[in-house]
Amino acid sequence: MTSWDPTDWNQVIRTAQSIAAVQERDGGVPWPDGHVDAWNHIECLMAMSVAGLAGPVRRGYDWLVRTQRADGSWPMKLAGGRAVEQGGESNHAAYVAVGVWHELLVTGDEGFAREMWPVVRSALDFVVGLQTTRGEIVWERAADGSPARYALLTGCSSIYQGLRSGVLLGERLGDPQPDWELAADELGHVLAAHPEAFADKSRFSMDWYYPILGGAVRGPAAQARLAEEWDTFVEPGLGIRCVSDQPWVTGAESCELVLALEAMGERDRALRLFADMQHLRHEDGSYWTGWQFVNERWFPHERSAYTAAAVVLAADALAGHTAAAGIFRDAGRYVTDRPTAACGCSHARSLT
Repeated sequence: MTSWDPTDWNQVIRTAQSIAAVQERDGGVPWPDGHVDAWNHIECLMAMSVAGLAGPVRRGYDWLVRTQRADGSWPMKLAGGRAVEQGGESNHAAYVAVGVWHELLVTGDEGFAREMWPVVRSALDFVVGLQTTRGEIVWERAADGSPARYALLTGCSSIYQGLRSGVLLGERLGDPQPDWELAADELGHVLAAHPEAFADKSRFSMDWYYPILGGAVRGPAAQARLAEEWDTFVEPGLGIRCVSDQPWVTGAESCELVLALEAMGERDRALRLFADMQHLRHEDGSYWTGWQFVNERWFPHERSAYTAAAVVLAADALAGHTAAAGIFRDAGRYVTDRPTAACGCSHARSLT
């Protein structure tokens, strides 16, 4: 186990460099199995930007420009520069807005943001095109153009942050997008008040904390949500479980919960959890994906760039290394006193 004080800039650099080390020549940042998806790729670019690795970051955004399709989406999986799963995920497309907004906050480079604006605009238009009349956004559009029949809570929580980031970016660049703002308002309401709108993935810890992380749920509702499943998912001294029914803690989920806690003002718990998951740190600054704590083995036996990325973003949120350190905290600025259970409103469900 290697300890890490989140204020230690050298540790931030080492972990970000472990991401750059696996970046492919075409700019993609792959999973350990070699495929690239847009969401995790963008998260890795955000982490490298925190550490000032400008060259790898811009190559990564060039990859996004080259691989975006005419409808605004990205293939679900690419390997060797080729699409191996053709469907387009709504949360993958939405996250480019978070990435570009983050890059603008870190660097102040408005010229870059303007260059990426057509990519963001096309991506979020794709996303909004998958919104139902109730407000949730279905998880994909298949290769034949048909929308999925259901929405995912984790994905929609991330999409909420993407839409809010896109609205802020449009306002900054003088091209406001009121349709995205309306879509975000409707989605935020469903996330807070209509759990029945989403497929049941409650065994996954992400469905527990992502409505907080994405900014749709804050205040007393967020406190109640955390308390309800804290003992189910949190393993003191180790991190948090990926799924409730397996003795397996994972670094990315643990650090995303750190970000959610910090966004709520729960700094002490965030720092404690960040320290707890450091047993996953490798001596080269990279991170093991997870730890099976009954068998006492790395599981899977791999170190992943997306885990390292979540660590760097959590360190930035805790230590304030960059001007983007509050990006997850600020995602909740529009939350009012929304109800947390069925609110009695009537919306007919109709897929796009």
